[in-house]
Amino acid sequence: MSSPTGPAPGLPVRMPRPRQPGRHRRPEPAAAPVGAPPLVLAVPGLPDTATRLLAEETLSIARSELPGLDARIGYVDADGTAEGYPSLESVLAYAAAQRAARAGEAREAGAEDGAWDQWPPAIVVPLLAGPDNSLLRRIRQSVMSSGSAAELTDALGPHPLLAEALHVRLSEAGLARADRARLFTVATAADGIILATVGGEEAVQAAGISGMLLSARLAVPVLAAALDIEGDIARAADQLRASGSRNLALAPGLIGPEIAEGLADAAAKEADCTAAAPLGAYPAIGKLVLAKYAEVLGISVQPPQGVPAR
Repeated sequence: MSSPTGPAPGLPVRMPRPRQPGRHRRPEPAAAPVGAPPLVLAVPGLPDTATRLLAEETLSIARSELPGLDARIGYVDADGTAEGYPSLESVLAYAAAQRAARAGEAREAGAEDGAWDQWPPAIVVPLLAGPDNSLLRRIRQSVMSSGSAAELTDALGPHPLLAEALHVRLSEAGLARADRARLFTVATAADGIILATVGGEEAVQAAGISGMLLSARLAVPVLAAALDIEGDIARAADQLRASGSRNLALAPGLIGPEIAEGLADAAAKEADCTAAAPLGAYPAIGKLVLAKYAEVLGISVQPPQGVPAR
């Protein structure tokens, strides 16, 4: 099970890839700075095995990109009673106590404050593809309640890598072409996409940016709509059909834990269309989590970039 100090023994951990020989080898990733605070992934939703595995895989990707990264998981909705699912508040309190103890040891050894004072005791990255003010307020409250001066970053998107991930999930479901170079068609390919999000109008506006990028990749219209605004998914479906689309698909612009199980499928049924899978632990998610962390530290890591459609 997970603990406030990191992944439990026995869980698989993604290791840094070996350095490739030759002139065009990938640059060696930078290591985490000495004394860098932990990255705490704030995971919403019901704490369960599936959510834990998704969060572990996401952090495994981040660790592979930045060797030496101290990455931990805090569950926004954990009550602290389930073993292996530490609450975000408890993880942050533990991290702050650890950092204070290490800073004290360093001062007793005659070292200057240095790294222990230049950064916050932890950096909290929400596992959210887009802004959800309700969830972000709860995460911020957990930070405050922990008594820690941890810093909270923004959500992961919008970002071109999210459009790439959406494209992949649609193609996996047989709802979009996986490759534009080969001029083949998919019999079930959608000619209109509903990009589903949560978080109200602000989340819809942010998802609209990813939607424009996805539309450019697929050459089909994409409309963003909120699962938590009554009738919004149906409205988007009607608008797409009115513009000529006949075979619609719903693409959840969500990582997964932030919505109730079955909500996306219910919305797809309401819109009379097929739904792709949520983004889940797509590799780009781990890279975006790390990018948010590195931005606060002011360190350089391999910048996440979207992969152009072929």
